[in-house]
Amino acid sequence: MTTKIENYGLRWTDANGVSRAAAVSYDKTSAEDYKTRLEADGCTDVEIKATKVGELLQPKV
Repeated sequence: MTTKIENYGLRWTDANGVSRAAAVSYDKTSAEDYKTRLEADGCTDVEIKATKVGELLQPKV
């Protein structure tokens, strides 16, 4: 039996208009929870993207 590990990264624009990206990867449930908290803190353009093992998203330019 094999287990498929899926990683997700987040990037967003903070309340000051600065583009940010998470420095860690999350599982899907944790990524969705963090997205909810970011939006509650006034962040916009919050997106969750699937990433490969060891890959981190970069802030939007």
